Amino acid sequence: MPTQAEAGFVPGADAGTLGSMVSVGYHASHEQMPPSALLANVVHAEDAGFSTAMCSDHLTPWSERQGHSGNPWVWLGAALQATRTVPFGVVTAPGQRYHPVIAAQAMATVSEMFPGRFWAALGSGENLNEHVTGDPWPDKATRNQRLLETVDVIRALWRGEEVTHKGLITVDRARLWSLPEDPPALLGAAVSEETARLVATWADGLITVDRPIEELRPLIEGFRESGGEHKRVVVQAKVSWAPTEAEALAVAHDQWRSNTLPSDLAWDLATPEEFDARTADVTPEEVRKQVCVSADLGVHLDWLQQIAALGVDEIFVHHVGRAEHQKPFIDAFASDVLPELA
Repeated sequence: MPTQAEAGFVPGADAGTLGSMVSVGYHASHEQMPPSALLANVVHAEDAGFSTAMCSDHLTPWSERQGHSGNPWVWLGAALQATRTVPFGVVTAPGQRYHPVIAAQAMATVSEMFPGRFWAALGSGENLNEHVTGDPWPDKATRNQRLLETVDVIRALWRGEEVTHKGLITVDRARLWSLPEDPPALLGAAVSEETARLVATWADGLITVDRPIEELRPLIEGFRESGGEHKRVVVQAKVSWAPTEAEALAVAHDQWRSNTLPSDLAWDLATPEEFDARTADVTPEEVRKQVCVSADLGVHLDWLQQIAALGVDEIFVHHVGRAEHQKPFIDAFASDVLPELA
């Protein structure tokens, strides 16, 4: 069995000194459990000490084994009402499945009802969720350009303007009538340095997923060098914890092996069945390269400290287990990990 170091997670390496502004959030994975279970989990996470929360906007899970994918906009309204103070974010991809005007209205409504407690991160999307419209799935360059047009439309609508636009998206005399006093932050999602540099030119911040530090550092540095020096940096960290190492690894392999594919392929596959077929031969040890797997909470703490030492503002911890694994994870991290990070 390889060590965490061999898998890219190096306990104690280059941890540095943590800044006082790092906040640790709970990632609510719609793809892996029913919305009702997610709601209970995020309430418990706030009570336990997680200071923020986020989710992703999926129509379809990554794998048939995951088996869920609730509507995030309905859920966000319920979650913000059920919790007290934690802010919530969502990663979404308007431009194909959502018309940008509809996305702008949804985000404005959430922000108006819950001032200061909502942000959104925009990405160029995955075919997995977007193919349902029947429109052709564009190449990456086209998706990036479509995203830039989408951002311009959304921000103009939030300024109260009437918008008409003809390009990769079309808007005809759209106006939003219920606006928040302050619009939500718009972050950009990126999994490559090239995209992170593009994100820095338009977004209020960057959100990315964890990976070995030698890959994560240049991505964040590229964002900062291209205009993001004083902007927010958010990292989603994937972990699998259980009372035993064997259980932690089994959970990660069952639930997250569909996400071991390279991003350029994962963008283009259209169904959970395709993801399952492409990853049928992935071994548990290969999953370790994508997820911090350990029964030792100290290993998880060391890994999160390495991410924090890059100067990030927020870390969202995503335990890749199913609904029944979440409460034990929340309690364990609240007891032994959060106090050290905070």
